[in-house]
Amino acid sequence: MNMHSNHPFHLVNISPWPLTGAIGALTLTSGLISMFHQYNFNILLTALLIIMLTMYQWWRDITREGTFQGLHTLVVNMGLRWGMILFIISEVFFFISFFWSFFHSSLAPTIELGMVWPPLGINPFNPIQIPLLNTAILLASGVTVTWAHHSLMEGNHTQTSQSLLITILLGLYFTILQAYEYIEAPFTIADSVYGSAFFMATGFHGLHVIIGTTFLLICLMRHMQMHFSLNHHFGFEAAAWYWHFVDVVWLFLYISIYWWGN
Repeated sequence: MNMHSNHPFHLVNISPWPLTGAIGALTLTSGLISMFHQYNFNILLTALLIIMLTMYQWWRDITREGTFQGLHTLVVNMGLRWGMILFIISEVFFFISFFWSFFHSSLAPTIELGMVWPPLGINPFNPIQIPLLNTAILLASGVTVTWAHHSLMEGNHTQTSQSLLITILLGLYFTILQAYEYIEAPFTIADSVYGSAFFMATGFHGLHVIIGTTFLLICLMRHMQMHFSLNHHFGFEAAAWYWHFVDVVWLFLYISIYWWGN
């Protein structure tokens, strides 16, 4: 981006990170094929290293542009907001595909499934045990991240730090409980369409929780370094939007798969 421009638009300088990101994505697909067919993890680990380095350095550059160089003007900020909104909409449709699959099979179970739902031989989870606890955890985390947002807008540095830390800890707690649930699961992803739909939907949601927790952890680190101000903190707002999206998806998962699906 030209630092001496007389316009408010988002015109970036030449950057190597799109190229390294593309190389990482290509290496990732090759590494997955190598892992599936040859049980060789070397290419996959190389791809993950490339992708992680690209992510770190690309987002470092964006943080530098917005925080220290003052290049995230109102026009640029609006573009970033629309980008995040469209990204979350794409994620909504991503999860709709899993719900579509689940309801397609559960509303009219075929003879291969025993014409019952859950299919014969499947012992589903009790929705009022760990799933209900995880629901309470995510709802509480939605409250604490909102608390953090309002504290930031009021200039209360201490409460922002505390509430963000609580949100991160709740996210980690959720992940630990879901991992324990997977370990103790009486069925696997290979057990009929129920197992496939359950682990794909809840597994990708768990991945989103991990990503959101990391997102909030980076925001906490930036907040401690005074990167955010009362009126200039879209990095945190994007993380909060993403976290609320994760909360809402879990509510639909709990109601449809854990509760109704049983």
